[in-house]
Amino acid sequence: MLSQTGQYALRALVFLAGHEKDWPITGPRIARETGVPSRYLSAILGSLVRAGVLEASPGPTGGFRMARPASRVRLIDVLLPFDGSIEGINGCPFGNQTCSEEAPCAGHARWKKVKETYVQFLEATSIQDVSVRLPAAAKRAARSPKKITT
Repeated sequence: MLSQTGQYALRALVFLAGHEKDWPITGPRIARETGVPSRYLSAILGSLVRAGVLEASPGPTGGFRMARPASRVRLIDVLLPFDGSIEGINGCPFGNQTCSEEAPCAGHARWKKVKETYVQFLEATSIQDVSVRLPAAAKRAARSPKKITT
């Protein structure tokens, strides 16, 4: 459901949220540590600055920082500059040109529920929510299968 650009933007913001003590962080470092191609990331970071999600400081000691706390940056804030319609949310994901409430396609009613849930998730979830690391014990518990007792 997310474009590659949207995924890269989220990856960069999660990285920045987890490295607040290092701010400002250079674009090349963000690219290197997130695995996002440098030129691609440069355009993404510029768009996030223009959208007010990031702040940039120029010069040899410059770089990027989040414009507000990670708890106040919603996923939708990060994605809208790239996926203005949140890919597939507006329009028919099945390619029908005449899909609407008035002239729905065969999948319209089901897709409508999916997209409403998806948008609610993006609006209700912050970068902080997806940046928090689980304690080691919780990670182990999540990896080990649950035993079912009868």
